[in-house]
Amino acid sequence: MSNKQPNILFIMADQMAASALPFYGGKTAKVPHLASLAERGVVFDSAYTNSPLCAPSRYVLMTGQLPTRIGAWDNAADFPADIPTFPYYMREKGYQTALSGKMHFCGPDQLHGFEQRLTTDIYPADYGWFPNWDDPDTRPTWYHNMSSVTDAGKCVRSNQLDFDDEVVFHAERYLYDYARGKQERPFCLTVSMTHPHDPYAITQEYWDRYEHDEIDLPKVRIPEAEQDPHSRRLQDVFAYYDQEITDEDIRNARHAYYGACSYVDDQVGRLLKALKDCNLDEDTIIVFSGDHGDMLGERNLWFKMSYFEGSARVPLIVSAPNRFQPKRVKESVSTMDLLPTFVDWATDGAGTEYAMPIDGRTLTPHVEGKEGGHDEVIGEYCGEGAISPLFMIRRGQYKYVHCAIDPDQLYDLNKDPLELNNLAKDDSYADVVKAFRDEALQRWDSDAITEAVKISQRRRRLIVRAMGEGETNIAWDHQPYFPATEMYMRNHIDLDDLEAKSRYPRVV
Repeated sequence: MSNKQPNILFIMADQMAASALPFYGGKTAKVPHLASLAERGVVFDSAYTNSPLCAPSRYVLMTGQLPTRIGAWDNAADFPADIPTFPYYMREKGYQTALSGKMHFCGPDQLHGFEQRLTTDIYPADYGWFPNWDDPDTRPTWYHNMSSVTDAGKCVRSNQLDFDDEVVFHAERYLYDYARGKQERPFCLTVSMTHPHDPYAITQEYWDRYEHDEIDLPKVRIPEAEQDPHSRRLQDVFAYYDQEITDEDIRNARHAYYGACSYVDDQVGRLLKALKDCNLDEDTIIVFSGDHGDMLGERNLWFKMSYFEGSARVPLIVSAPNRFQPKRVKESVSTMDLLPTFVDWATDGAGTEYAMPIDGRTLTPHVEGKEGGHDEVIGEYCGEGAISPLFMIRRGQYKYVHCAIDPDQLYDLNKDPLELNNLAKDDSYADVVKAFRDEALQRWDSDAITEAVKISQRRRRLIVRAMGEGETNIAWDHQPYFPATEMYMRNHIDLDDLEAKSRYPRVV
């Protein structure tokens, strides 16, 4: 590895299921840029989110901390400003840090260590999207519903297309500006798109990349009476049984989803081209991942919020061919491991003294093909559809899910990748289940965590009510700043100097 600090381009796609992608066995999605990135990179075959919901997954990714350590309960949880994030650690190590796109920060701090935030967020920054464990039988109106599926199809324009087009435009401009600048510090640029997140709508261009008849239907259908309790609660969350869902509805939704995957792939291609055009590709490590997956109708479930593979598993690629040899990594890792990995790259493996203990573990041994890499993911979920914390342990061939109010779940993913056989019901696995359950009971105090969640929800409910009163309500949403007096043609810069400064490569 070079001793020069590498640039880092971290690209995120929202709700992209690993199983949809061809380099993870998917048969339909057309993503040539990502496939090429995987071919020349390190591909993690068993990468997971630690908490399968947008905001908690991102807080964990940003901090290297599990949700219970930082209060990352749900999509309206406050993200405390004094928790160090990977942008803070990278800035301390000499990097310039920037974010273009979604990160779903809730609370008044909308930077969390990023020197620059190039766009606003697609989601609100307030505390309004909170579940209510004090009143679990009342369904909030902001919950997902099945209109994302029943209304799925083609569009000319959408909220999400507006957002992601802006995200990628500003990320490209950031790379051009960096190339035209002094490059005194390496960059750590995060580009976070909202596609292929529902609602499932995409333009004719991307719809037409697929024949409708080639769109696959779910492999597994689980009748209502056979659903596990958490899955049944999730179906209530998105009102699954309030309407008929036909195979054509499902095919339309998956068709649009695959189209959105192709859209994301094209945006990745734009970013890779900008890197190459600016001669930055040789010195940049590219990381591609997601915040969580999407069930896409498997098990009669949609969206995320569970620990089944479609929801919890994410794509993860590290590409830097001049630094790391292409390989596949079979061990289970998580996006929580990215913070210590980024720090390793910034310090050439020397690491750092963390301001507080972190739960993530570096991916460096896996990426470099050395001994000592871990094979474990710990998960915690307290968001929509939960009324008691869900805990997950993924280790070796097993995935174990524990909730104090639900029966245990244990799956051998080597033998049962579709998770059809819950081994917790099999007496021959009683010792394995007991060992996992004992570990869970020792690791987590479910009653204490439940009370912490309820107290947090009550605080936020009060704040939301209070902020709705009065004549002034200053929103926390990020307002991007553009230095207009320094852009394009301005009279305080000589014209020749301005043109020379703005052109890349410069004319000699």
